Amino acid sequence: MSADSRIPAGWPALPFRDAEARLTAPGSHFEIATTPIRGVPTRIWVKAPPTLRDLFRIAQGHGDRTFVVYRDERVTFTGFSRAATALARALTAAGIEKGDRVAIAMRNLPEWPVSYFGALLAGAIATPLNAWWTGPELAYGLRHSGARVLIADGERFTRIAPHLGECPALQRVLTTRMEPDPRATPLSDLVGPPADWAGLPDAPPPDIALGPEDDATLFYTSGTTGQPKGAVGTHRAAATTVMAYPYSAARTYLRRGESPPKPDPSAPQRVALLVIPLFHVTGCHASLGAALYGGHRLVMMHRWDASAALDLIEAEGCTSAGGVPTIAWQLATAAREAGRPLPSLDAITYGGAPAAGDLVRTLGAVLPRVVPGTGWGMTETSATFTHHQGEDYLAHPDSCGPPLPVCEVRIVDPLGEALPPGAVGELCVKGPNVVRGYWNDPDATADVFSEGWLRTGDLARADAEGFLTIVDRIKDMLIRGGENIYCCEVENALYAHPDVIDAVVLPVPHPTLGEEPGAIVVLAEGAATSPEAIRAFAAERLAAFKVPVRIVVWDGLLPRNPAGKVLRASLRSIFAEPSDQYGSPPSSGR
Repeated sequence: MSADSRIPAGWPALPFRDAEARLTAPGSHFEIATTPIRGVPTRIWVKAPPTLRDLFRIAQGHGDRTFVVYRDERVTFTGFSRAATALARALTAAGIEKGDRVAIAMRNLPEWPVSYFGALLAGAIATPLNAWWTGPELAYGLRHSGARVLIADGERFTRIAPHLGECPALQRVLTTRMEPDPRATPLSDLVGPPADWAGLPDAPPPDIALGPEDDATLFYTSGTTGQPKGAVGTHRAAATTVMAYPYSAARTYLRRGESPPKPDPSAPQRVALLVIPLFHVTGCHASLGAALYGGHRLVMMHRWDASAALDLIEAEGCTSAGGVPTIAWQLATAAREAGRPLPSLDAITYGGAPAAGDLVRTLGAVLPRVVPGTGWGMTETSATFTHHQGEDYLAHPDSCGPPLPVCEVRIVDPLGEALPPGAVGELCVKGPNVVRGYWNDPDATADVFSEGWLRTGDLARADAEGFLTIVDRIKDMLIRGGENIYCCEVENALYAHPDVIDAVVLPVPHPTLGEEPGAIVVLAEGAATSPEAIRAFAAERLAAFKVPVRIVVWDGLLPRNPAGKVLRASLRSIFAEPSDQYGSPPSSGR
């Protein structure tokens, strides 16, 4: 157990399994039952919203509370719900039927959740497309999904416009935040501008039968190589996620020996700084879904900037922030350098990429009031699958937490046999939030889904209580002369250096050993630590064969996809040739 000084004497007051049993007991808010899902007995939250339409109805009950803030625009829950309903009615009037795909391609804007729920209320499968994609990539998503409708902002429409003829199923394009174009219909023609949404008629959504196992979402995987696959999520899979953070918070209270506070409608509104894109499952299910469920305000940033984030947190009184670990590092660094303690902020939660154990210690030093939290999930698990916060996280700083009680984990060897606690193997998962498969790809579905279990491709280990630690991606693990090297372990050792704020470990070719570890690191602003010094630092913490033989100092942030994963393929050329020079990057590295 960690010796972190923030863990009080006598903690935990309640054993982990006892806390879980108390929270999930019959009649409790987090009661669990077992039900067949696609023929497989699966644990579910009894009181979770059965469908995303039920989640929408919960959101309607938050009324005139502010739901979304974007620059100088403010939208209430009432305005959002009326606009989404108006869009759903317009889509059904235009012939959209249950199971049709409605694609969404836009940055985080107030129109995004309206478009998403407008599609869902019409019975369509909401299909978010990566707003970072190029025109040909967007066209791929539209063709692959067979989307009949595209809702796009001006920047995305400009990219896709030359390729519209390549999308035969596409029948209608709705646009926002752009000048009129004869090839598209302004979204405002159907729902009006955001400032007028609250004045729209209070009409019911279309009367369409929706069940928990009906298809609801089609999210494209955020892999760093190859064509993305479309993961088909059900209403239950998406709605399950809204229970994750409330459950984790309640467990934290019990572990301290305190009773979880009862919901208080008169309590000040929670306010979350939304940084991660909504087209990613973490942004959509874990952030947007949680806000709709709990009545929280979402403050959208036009573009991530740590200094601007400090201003928004103070101006809006944000109580939580997060995203990927890199965002948390940059926020803590900016707050320290600016001398701004951010008194309203009491929680920072991150996931989407491995978080070094040193991050939780850095947050504690810079923002001691903040309760840190982290978890693990993927597109195929509809975001959060494991989670912990507070003292549990402080005691297990390298872990991404235990699985939620409706989720199951197996660590298996290459033959699929279960391994004991502490052993490293492939992580396999099962739960109501696991998607049903890949769109129009039976071979890929059969390759990783079997009897309710998903093979994740992650190497992991779990302790006796179930606290999970991701060790590496199977495909990213290095093998040096027959010795396995887990990149995450080496990266964590590099993160422990006070000047290193980002790191990635990649293979360096070797004529006899096959490959050795090399590292690319990003230093904090103003730091001048040499690659040799960083290598010596790592050598004090790692076995000799794991120490990077080359370290390159990278100027600027490492390239990452919207999910926070480092784009390793774009960096591999840096170590394409063996070199005796530590830290001598190619010209493209600066």
